Amino acid sequence: MAGLIDLDPVRLLALASVAALLGTFLSVLYRVSDVAGDVSLFLTVAAGTLLVATVVARFVPERVAVVLAAVLLAAGTYVYVTRLPRDVAALPTLVLLLADGIELLTGLSVLRIVNVGLWALAATPAPTFVAWYLALRRRYVASVLVGGAMLTLFILTGDASGALALLGVVAAAGAVGFGDLERRGGDLAGAEAVAVVLAAMVTAALLVSVVPTSGADPLDLGPGGGDGTVESSLTSAGDSVEVLGSIRLSPEVRFTVRSEEPSYWRVGSYDRYTGGGWVRTGSDRSFDGRLPSPVGRSRTVRQRYTVESDLRVLPAAWKPTEVSGEPISVVELPGGGLAPDGQLTRGDTYSVESERPVASARELRSAGTDYPAPLQERYTQLPDTTPDRVAERTARIAANAQNPYDTARVIERWLENNREYSLTVDRPRGDIADAFLFEMERGYCTYYATTMVTMLRTQGIPARLAVGYTPGQQVANDKWVARGLDSHAWVEVYFPDHGWIRFDPTPAAPRESAERQRIQQARQSGTAGQVDTNESRNRTFTPTPTPTPATPTPASPGTSTTPTPTPTPADPNGTVTGPNATSPGPGFGDGGDIASPGGGGDEDEGGGLPRPTREQTVLGLVVLVGAAAGLHRSGAGSRLYRETRLRYQPRTGDPGRDVARAFGRLEYLAEKAGEPRQPGETAREFAVRVGARGRPDERARELAGLHERARYGDGVTAAEADEAVALADELVSDRPRVTQRR
Repeated sequence: MAGLIDLDPVRLLALASVAALLGTFLSVLYRVSDVAGDVSLFLTVAAGTLLVATVVARFVPERVAVVLAAVLLAAGTYVYVTRLPRDVAALPTLVLLLADGIELLTGLSVLRIVNVGLWALAATPAPTFVAWYLALRRRYVASVLVGGAMLTLFILTGDASGALALLGVVAAAGAVGFGDLERRGGDLAGAEAVAVVLAAMVTAALLVSVVPTSGADPLDLGPGGGDGTVESSLTSAGDSVEVLGSIRLSPEVRFTVRSEEPSYWRVGSYDRYTGGGWVRTGSDRSFDGRLPSPVGRSRTVRQRYTVESDLRVLPAAWKPTEVSGEPISVVELPGGGLAPDGQLTRGDTYSVESERPVASARELRSAGTDYPAPLQERYTQLPDTTPDRVAERTARIAANAQNPYDTARVIERWLENNREYSLTVDRPRGDIADAFLFEMERGYCTYYATTMVTMLRTQGIPARLAVGYTPGQQVANDKWVARGLDSHAWVEVYFPDHGWIRFDPTPAAPRESAERQRIQQARQSGTAGQVDTNESRNRTFTPTPTPTPATPTPASPGTSTTPTPTPTPADPNGTVTGPNATSPGPGFGDGGDIASPGGGGDEDEGGGLPRPTREQTVLGLVVLVGAAAGLHRSGAGSRLYRETRLRYQPRTGDPGRDVARAFGRLEYLAEKAGEPRQPGETAREFAVRVGARGRPDERARELAGLHERARYGDGVTAAEADEAVALADELVSDRPRVTQRR
């Protein structure tokens, strides 16, 4: 083993660089496994693979190792394919793998893969084994090619951040540079040169990243967001939704809709929670003309939409079953939504027929918990790092609930009553739901809906995030105007025999007040684009009251319409909070800290700087190490150290040592002036030669005498040491005159 892993510093640096490169793509796989809900198995597989590669590199030749890597890849592929859902697994294996590969290379996040946890486990062993094996065999370039290929894949899919990509590039350059230095028998002096180059690479990248805009984060290096509106973060987000910080309301009209009744004009849903946002798993399908109706009772709602500004979404009341008159083709989204296969432009029209679920509260309370296994697994997923206190608080809040419906209603009411609505928040670090429960006082719809879905999932209740538009402004008995500010996020909960039912924990009154104020501002300024249609222009903006789902709407024969009271949220301390009672404060229980007004987030408390990520920390260390190496190679570090010692001499407690250091300051002072002490020259001779304006300097001679007494005589006292230091201080402060040539 000593031949493969020795203590040669240059080799250790090369291996450390390869390890850093492996860490970049393994960190992405770790995050994927965390989102999927099981990091322990991933860590076991990754650690086991590295251990096997370390042992195999000692005894197994490269040809055999290649065969072993192929076996690992084949085994991982087999396990992944055989565990796919039935509808996906029905495709031929080769077609399936090619389709997945093409989608990943064209920008599909790996988090959209349905069984992504198993995919991560299958993708880990082969590249990890090969890259580490080759590094131990001193095949650094080949090792970098394997590790770099994996990192490149995640850069293309968007799962690797800019900082992580930069770290991978620097690590790859370090592995090749240190490896080449080792091959040529280089030493630490050459390693310093490589370190300086790596630091220069990082510094150059950071400088480039901050040149375009002064507001850029030089260590983020990631793509920018949208236009900072609710709409861009939700309905225009595509296959993923990131929970942002402060956002704005867009007053521009998006579409008008004629409908038999108001509704939430749904755009899509998201099933996979990442802790910081949402991802829609699965692939889009071609629309064959009709979608299945809900599993329970429903009534038909017909709508006709007129597009007022460019749209890449297809709003429709839930649950859409038919679309007609569309100017372009339509695709079916995972989760039952529809989307245009292109862009809708102003003047385009289309009609939708939806089957709106009809279920009373009594029916939903008795729906039970007999969920289909695949559905329950998919819609109760939470990241493995979700704090336990989220489930604990949810259980206490919903302690009085006896069924999933009451649990959902209790959580909905608790969030509505205990958090304030605001568009001005600081995005917290860590899990969004945990932060909104324990650290934040306020937020907007994405925070409310994300937290409610997470709370429900901790109790084993299938739920998902839905996005779209609220009804908007009613301008006729059957017509509504929807603007960008009507974009919204809410919650859908699954009930056996009824399907997905909507819940909305966001307080309606403050949200509508903010929308009304934004419309008034836009109308007064006249600079916000298309704010009104002909019907809405001369009307006072009044949002349509939010339709309430799951109420005793026209019931089936024999069904009682007498409402059953919803249990009130339970105080974690055991009391019950009724509608007129004082609600517990936003930070009660579990010691949760209350954030300052405007949100919760440790990175912004008191206007402080955000804490760096792991990748940013490593990049910072690379710059620091490279800077230190550059200082050492140039001698600047040594000069800086000596200049510091020249001007400042702390006491050591040893009089003899203090005198020697004081005399050394005089020697360095003369050396800087071109009068170094000559070999064989005594201290007194040196002091006589160091003069000012052609005259001997008595201070230098006194210091030399103390130095000789301390070194060759009976020693010096503490007082004499203080005198020596004082003499040196005077000589340093008088350096232009003292060091003048005679």
